Amino acid sequence: MKISKHIFWHLALFSVAVCFGEHSWYFLLLTAAQLIFVPLVLHLVTEKNSWFARVYPYIAYPAFFAIVMLHVTEQTKWDAGLAGIYLGFTIVVSLYGFTRFFKRGFAYLEECSIDLGMMYLWIGGAWYFAHEANLETGFSPIIRWLTGIHFHYSSFLLLIFAGFLGRRIQQSPLYKLVCGVIFVSPIMVALGITFSRWLELVSVLFYIVGIYGLIYLSFREKFANHFQRWAIRSSFSAVGISILFSLIYALGNVWGAYRITIDFMIAFHGVTNSVGFAFLGLVGWMSHTPESHFTGWNFPMSRIRGGRKTGDELLQQIVDLNKETPKGLVDDVQLFTPDIDLSLLAPTISDFYQHTERYRLIAKVRWSLWFYPFAFIYRFFSRRFQQLNLPISSKPVEMVGNLSPILEELDGRREPRAWLRKMGEETVFVALYSYYQSQSQGRTYMNIALPLPGSAMIGILEWKQMGRDLQITSEASTPSSDSGIYLTWKKSTWKLPLREQFWVREVEPGRLEADHKMWIFGIPFLRVEYEIKSNYGK
Repeated sequence: MKISKHIFWHLALFSVAVCFGEHSWYFLLLTAAQLIFVPLVLHLVTEKNSWFARVYPYIAYPAFFAIVMLHVTEQTKWDAGLAGIYLGFTIVVSLYGFTRFFKRGFAYLEECSIDLGMMYLWIGGAWYFAHEANLETGFSPIIRWLTGIHFHYSSFLLLIFAGFLGRRIQQSPLYKLVCGVIFVSPIMVALGITFSRWLELVSVLFYIVGIYGLIYLSFREKFANHFQRWAIRSSFSAVGISILFSLIYALGNVWGAYRITIDFMIAFHGVTNSVGFAFLGLVGWMSHTPESHFTGWNFPMSRIRGGRKTGDELLQQIVDLNKETPKGLVDDVQLFTPDIDLSLLAPTISDFYQHTERYRLIAKVRWSLWFYPFAFIYRFFSRRFQQLNLPISSKPVEMVGNLSPILEELDGRREPRAWLRKMGEETVFVALYSYYQSQSQGRTYMNIALPLPGSAMIGILEWKQMGRDLQITSEASTPSSDSGIYLTWKKSTWKLPLREQFWVREVEPGRLEADHKMWIFGIPFLRVEYEIKSNYGK
């Protein structure tokens, strides 16, 4: 169905609600979101060949007709059932947001914003259901209704509009900050309204940072045409104005001086968000909807998966007995040129990667203090499947191991090899090393797979020369870089919120120090310090 037909039918349904409605006028603010803004925005983000597009007519139109019936009739015994139909629709929308995220993971922040906006919608549907079914939640009917409208406008619409903006602009630290703020703000505001006036105030202040960041970014963007530029900037500016009145209202709640009444907030704040923010934002993005930059993962991935254990048992099944044992993690460091200049790189670093079995590794594991409880729990599982099995203690301990050639027909990558590392009798790592060259980017990546039960963790790492030192990192140097840490399971691959960095330096000929750091959601949680000594000549 063409977008023009969508507009006609949704305006027709809304007109029926307006002309024959039995409720107060301000209920139309939520009805407008349910019958116009939510469905038309979903039309802009839904992929044509997705499962959601196929089921949409069967779940959406009953929900929209249920909304109209609830609006044009007085309270009846069927209200809970009709509201439940709409709640079911919002749950399916949330599932679609989750499946979109599941394909990709934490890559492409603008798409994560769109996914999360859809995931939040079911909360708005649940509060709407509680309001119409008159459930005893401990809150007044107006609070139930306001919380429902909050998750339709400030969660669903704001996050999706922020995602559309992110598709247009060059990603920046400011956009990352803005997304981080608006991702958590809807929940903070809802909790503040529900439980704490101080939390409500803090959450509104938090929201202001994100919203004014979006306003700033929208004024820096050129957009497709003059109309879109005016509509989008006006849309974000409208919500920027309305949030200031939310701040005054929250301050009044904290100080006990209600300078702005809830009736004024419904009239001014609600109408500003509905007409200024939602309507202008919708027509602006409908005039030219930016396409997603995500087209899928193009780098080669190991096809090998772990079973209950991933140590010696796995190696016995995948080792290529007809091949000579590789000497190092890579055959030739020159593969990573032009990123690496061998004339400047410390010779011991090159020798270590090309002749890894000549070296001894002494490791000192340091978990971040905040992560210790999680490390103890994780250790319980890692000892059983023999992967990423790092000790809790920070005492120096030697890692011993060996390299083995891997069957290419099983792995699917170029010249794969396994590096098994143990501490005593316990397997610590089974890492399957390979590499690939991206012709479009002109870069060679190290491609490391760590088999896990039924899945694999994939590290796509860049080599960066830092004077005589070497940095190997999952942090992307350009927006088009493949670098990152991924989890692949069956046919799905998604990027994890993990980052790692190895810094390797030569202390003296034949002796290296390496510093391995890891972050989750940008927070450091693990550091492993290596002392690497050559056994050459012994």
